Amino acid sequence: MLSSLSDEEIRQIKTTMIELELEHHDLNMLIERLVREPGYEELYIKRLKKHKLQLKDQLVRLADRLIPDILA
Repeated sequence: MLSSLSDEEIRQIKTTMIELELEHHDLNMLIERLVREPGYEELYIKRLKKHKLQLKDQLVRLADRLIPDILA
């Protein structure tokens, strides 16, 4: 897939990945902090974890676009 992407597209994907990784990290830190607090809102934590997983899925999809298709 990499060969069909322009240099600009590759740059955009990498930039987006960095942004998503930062957001994923920030969410992870927030979740850890909230879980340590007494009386934390379990539903809110579940929503944050779901969003964190969605970010991870996006990261995997973007990374797959950067990996050349070996079988082609």
